[in-house]
Amino acid sequence: MARNSSQKQSPQNLSQLRIIGGQWRGRKLQFAPVEGLRPTGDRLREVLFNWLQFYLPDARCLDLFAGSGALGLEALSRGAASVDFVELNSRAARTLTEQLKLLNARGARVHNCSAEAFLENRGNQYDLVFIDPPFAGNLWQATLGALSEHLSPDALVYVETPRDTAIAGLPGWELQKEKRAGQVCMRLFHRSTPPIRNE
Repeated sequence: MARNSSQKQSPQNLSQLRIIGGQWRGRKLQFAPVEGLRPTGDRLREVLFNWLQFYLPDARCLDLFAGSGALGLEALSRGAASVDFVELNSRAARTLTEQLKLLNARGARVHNCSAEAFLENRGNQYDLVFIDPPFAGNLWQATLGALSEHLSPDALVYVETPRDTAIAGLPGWELQKEKRAGQVCMRLFHRSTPPIRNE
């Protein structure tokens, strides 16, 4: 869990994001503007959650490199059963914990640790994983490699990278969706062929 969650932060030192769908649609939430934190924009989230709409109800989700929590919050808003938010930066984790309390969000847990430590020490399995690390860290491939034992048989893995970054999926996996928008590339991997509709 995030440390020092009782310490409130000054609103003028925080940034805002907007949830775009589900029970909290239109709700504006705060996040800590720490270095390297880059929330997925509204347009990209809309595309992503159109891809995921048939998979979200009751899904167990993992938001690695959670940052603002934009992806995990959107998943909860749209019917996910649970989300584990993993964030190394203590200020970002603390702010996310405060926003989840304001929403009275059920099934949400914030883990103030690295993605590597979380994956090493927990055996939970997830139906949907979001991987959107700070771009400067080049952490995509190593994170994918550590995921195998944490995925349910029909899991989906979303990966967000700079536009021209090449990555390989997990062995035996299929790249189900891919879209480039601006300087970002969105990819969705799946073990088998799922019934995801085209846009």
